[in-house]
Amino acid sequence: MKHVVIVGGGFAGLNCARKLAERPDVRVTLIDKNNYQQFQPLLYQVATAALSATNVAFSLRSVLRGHPNVDVKLGEVVSVDLKTHTVETAEGQQYQGDFLVLAAGSQANFFGTPGAAQHAYPLYSIHDAELLRSRILAVLESADRDPSLVAKGALNFVIVGGGPTGTELAGAFGDMARLGMKKTYDDLAVNKAQIFLVDKGHAVLGAFSEKAQTYAAKMLEQRGVQLRLGTSVKEVASGHVVLSDGTKILTHTAIWAGGLKASSLSGNAGVQTGHGGRLDVQPDLTVSGFAGVYALGDFANISGKDGKPLPQLASVAEQSGKWCARNIELDLVGEPRKPFQYFDKGIMAMIGRNSAVAEVGEHRHELQGAIAFAAWLGVHAALLTTSRAKVGAFVEWAWDYLGNVRSDPVLDRNEQAQINWNDDDEQLETAAASKA
Repeated sequence: MKHVVIVGGGFAGLNCARKLAERPDVRVTLIDKNNYQQFQPLLYQVATAALSATNVAFSLRSVLRGHPNVDVKLGEVVSVDLKTHTVETAEGQQYQGDFLVLAAGSQANFFGTPGAAQHAYPLYSIHDAELLRSRILAVLESADRDPSLVAKGALNFVIVGGGPTGTELAGAFGDMARLGMKKTYDDLAVNKAQIFLVDKGHAVLGAFSEKAQTYAAKMLEQRGVQLRLGTSVKEVASGHVVLSDGTKILTHTAIWAGGLKASSLSGNAGVQTGHGGRLDVQPDLTVSGFAGVYALGDFANISGKDGKPLPQLASVAEQSGKWCARNIELDLVGEPRKPFQYFDKGIMAMIGRNSAVAEVGEHRHELQGAIAFAAWLGVHAALLTTSRAKVGAFVEWAWDYLGNVRSDPVLDRNEQAQINWNDDDEQLETAAASKA
């Protein structure tokens, strides 16, 4: 019985494991630092209390239940030997297989922006989403208790990055300010909330058509989102952000949706990494020079038909995972592996209630408005891993849409409420004292 070691239980790793689980002659060990798979495209809805964490996270053991040839291990892989197909976890366990599949995912890329790693809130994991949700609730509760904090940026939210994550989050914030905040906080000056979307590009949703970009910008502006395009973030501090044009925005909630890079494991793989710190792979998804080693999803640079790397999308990860399993099956019977062929289903982004853009299929048939909104809901529900999650998400969306009621806003991480509202004043006093 051949042994396949898979690092990472995201879309790529889990789909590879599920496909290989059908073979009785293969043993699979799936290793992840979490015991669940998370559905990253919906993390922003967890952060804005539209969905709960249980709607977008699924136990790996439950998903793979009924497959005795698959063993799930909890652990963070910190080093890998590509020659021997051996990985080692932070706890010291080692796993070696006949085949090694690296699907360790991604992490936030702050591009060296001063203060971003310390003070900005990324949105690439369940943990990130729950921290951000608590921070949002903390500043709202603080401003409700002490209205003078509005002048110190309590109701200012700065979102860095105008791609799908940043745009969808900005739209959700706009709807939340118009609807959710008013119902939950009777005394809060909701009209003073400011939402800034900052991107160095000159349009939101850069991968979409110009028509979609124009529509998305219009929908965001209707929701009160202030677009700061053609501008980058120069600094993120605990109480403000500074833009490249010199603008200083007071805020205690700076959200980073400005890009991804491969997880830190890529730096310990012993090979030269490519764009975004990812491993460059051959057309059949193998790592050049290392027989039986595959890299998938956000951990790999996978070329499309045009020779350019495919985007970091759930659909790319899902399909690469299944394709990798097929190629391993071909390896087992001594047949040539097949080059990965990505089936482009299109791209879509929700801007808010009844507002979305979709470019469907390889030829990008465009949809906007309510029909794109409905399509977005259907596609994302279909991508959820379990039937229970699909039903749960639809119930939450229906409750939100028909009753304008979101999940109970529970502040369950009290450390996020420990905010120094005088930090900017203290920094100015320190600077003045040093000059004196």
